[in-house]
Parts: sequence; structure tokens; C-alpha cells
Amino acid sequence: MKVELPGLVDLQVNGFAGIDYNQGNLAAEELALSFAAMRQTGVRRCLPTLITSSTEHFANCARPLIQTSDPLVAGLHMEGPYISPLDGPRGAHDLAHVTAASIPDFQRRQEAAEGRIVLVTLAPEVPGALPLIEFLVAAGITVGIGHSAANPTEIANAVSAGATHSTHLGNGCFTTMDRHHNVIWPQLACDQLTPGIIVDGHHLPRELVRTVIKTKSPRRCVLVTDAVAAAAAPPGRYPLADGWVERAVNGRVTAVGAAHLAGSSLTLDAAIVRTWAWTGLDLETVWAMASTQPAELVGIEFSDTVTAEWDPTTGTLQVTPDPRT
Repeated sequence: MKVELPGLVDLQVNGFAGIDYNQGNLAAEELALSFAAMRQTGVRRCLPTLITSSTEHFANCARPLIQTSDPLVAGLHMEGPYISPLDGPRGAHDLAHVTAASIPDFQRRQEAAEGRIVLVTLAPEVPGALPLIEFLVAAGITVGIGHSAANPTEIANAVSAGATHSTHLGNGCFTTMDRHHNVIWPQLACDQLTPGIIVDGHHLPRELVRTVIKTKSPRRCVLVTDAVAAAAAPPGRYPLADGWVERAVNGRVTAVGAAHLAGSSLTLDAAIVRTWAWTGLDLETVWAMASTQPAELVGIEFSDTVTAEWDPTTGTLQVTPDPRT
């Protein structure tokens, strides 16, 4: 059957269709091809995500993204550099550029981005985090907790300061943790935090996805991809900032020469189908987790819609090609 639904919104996309947004000074033509491919998956607004790097490199990456006239770009997501320096929580971020939270440093990056940063992911336990959260929230910028080894008190303090998002909950943390005392449970229990969930079959098991959505309620969850250049691209090696990642045949993306995940090859339409299959929720409820709810979380306003063919008997979703591309 044919359905018409709100356009999809991806709050965390590091790259797409072979293009890494964390490469400095990308050509407009490269971005246009990448955005066109993303639009074919139903995405109508996104936050290109720039990960931990020097201020200079951040500026070089931000410049072409903010200069594009494509309405797909609703702002930037700055993930780091104010994150945990520890192996595990740090993930694929470059340790050399991880640093304490700093209002002046953020201001320099926001100036380079011409005010387009609308979401910042940081770790509440790093020095300077709480004053920065308060500064960001006062400026209307959404704050996500991520790449963190924070304890319950540090998480509660971040929420009191204004943090409202859990960036890719269940990831960006230690692989092995105390089963009761860890960074996940306090965020899961906190009503003020809306978790982002990567439903690619690699980042989180089905049972955890179901638990997060049942605990928070579908209305207080958002789907994200954490896509890198390997998304909508064949198996192989792709750049990510100063390193390389490898997409396996099964879609799993890892850092070259390592076993840890380094983003995903997920597309948002595929995330919707898998979430529908794993949870038993209706399509409209799951779709909202990838459209109106992430838009509301960061204050994105738009009216674009997506037309698709949906077969609930087979779980097949085919987005109608966007005539603008």
C-alpha cells in the first residue's frame, strides 16, 4: 500500500554514499551526490556530524557543509572533542584531539560553523562540562550525553544543567561493565533524556532495543544511523576523519585493523523496518521516531513529506524516488 508520511530526520550522519563529511574542504559536487543518495532513503533533513578533531580541521570540514544550499542540511552535530579519553568510551575518536570542555573552544568552532551547530555530544565527567552545557542550552543548542564513562551523579548533574539527549545509548561506552553500576542504566531511568538508537543489528541486540523503547516509550526515543561513508555503498574500505573503516558484506563497519565498531552503514529507512520487525509497533509509530521526534528534539521545523510503498506482510518499504534528485 502507498503511504505518505513526514520526511525523515537523521541527527547523526558522519558520511554517506562514499563521502566522509569529516574530510576537510569537500567539493560541492561530492556533497551533492552524497545528499542526493541520502534523500532517496526518505531523509529530508539531517545533521552532518563532525567528530573529534582540531579546531582548524573542524573548520575545514564545516565550511563546505554550511555553504551548501541544499535544504537537507539542517545544522551540524558536533560529536566531541569533549569526550572521555578512555579506551572504550572514546570509540573511534582520535585521542590526540580529545580535550576538556571549554566555552572559548566551542565559541571558536561555532564561529567557524557560522552558528550552525545545533547539537553537541559530550561526556559529563570531563572538566568544564557543566558550565559548557549551561552555556549551550542558553544558546538554544541541544546537548547529548555520549562517549562517556560518567557515574550516576555526573549524569544527573548534566541533566540538571540542561542535557536532554543520550547519543547512541548503549554505545560509546566500555565493552565490559558492572552489570548494575554503569553509564547506561542512569540514562535509561532518566525521563528527561531522549535516547538515540542505532538499529543496524550490530550496535545493539534486539532485546536491548526493545527494552529501551519499552522503558522510555516510543514517543521518547529517536532512531539515528551514525552512518559513515560506507552507508549506501558496497563492501570495502572508506575514510573516516584521519583513519579508515571497513564495511563487511553483512554491513558491519569497523576500524581497519581493529574489531571495534566505527559508525555504521545503516540507512534510516532500513532502521525503521528493523525497528518495526523487532518491536511489533505499527509503521506510523516507528516512523515518528525517525522523523517528527528527532526534529522536535533539536528544533527543526519543516513540512516535507515522503511517499513510499509499504507491505506489512513482508516488511518491505520502498521509498518513492525524490524528483528533485
